[in-house]
Amino acid sequence: MHELVRSNDLVLLGAIEALLASANLDCLIADQHISSLEGMIGAFPRRLLVREQDSRRARALLIEAGYGDELRPAPSP
Repeated sequence: MHELVRSNDLVLLGAIEALLASANLDCLIADQHISSLEGMIGAFPRRLLVREQDSRRARALLIEAGYGDELRPAPSP
């Protein structure tokens, strides 16, 4: 799994998750439970992950949709 976005912004994560779903790309929002336990103080941001084989396509889709500034650095080859 590759991390695309790390954020505490639930609206942003929901929008990106919907965008990926509309392109038939599966994703996983990790760390949701610990984030809710810590009381939204921002210590544990949620991570949006995609499968390795979908990473390039998902990155291109997010850049095209205007979310490029939210992307984590691409993994090294």
